Amino acid sequence: MDLSNASVWWIAAGVAVAAELATGTFYLLMIALGLAAGALAAQFGSAEGMQFVAAAIVGGGATAFWHWRRVSRAGPALPTARDRDVNLDIGERVHVSAWADDGTARVSYRGSTWAARLQPGAPPVAGEHVVAAVEGNWLVLAPRVATH
Repeated sequence: MDLSNASVWWIAAGVAVAAELATGTFYLLMIALGLAAGALAAQFGSAEGMQFVAAAIVGGGATAFWHWRRVSRAGPALPTARDRDVNLDIGERVHVSAWADDGTARVSYRGSTWAARLQPGAPPVAGEHVVAAVEGNWLVLAPRVATH
């Protein structure tokens, strides 16, 4: 069985897509686009050198573009303790019955009792609070702002 250059490029593009599906690495899709560009160049009769150039320009360009877009859209990185993408407890509600004189409390959250401290600058009032950060085994709480 003799494979044409275009067939080899298409198989390589399919392998890259399959690898992306297995790993979740989005950039492999951009490489697959480059491999598809190489396949198209081969189908249109371009020389092997031009096929590689097409694959490199499209795959490399798409990868560079998406990396630039991701970096430019990202704002300043939040500390892990306050990043909801890392810690799903951020923003969850808890009820504080009373604050101790040192600004700490014991709260029931997710079926267990947690040590909690007040976010700096927040008033120590009992009632509904939200988790502003998780620092070790401490919940850092802020008063819940009522919205209507």
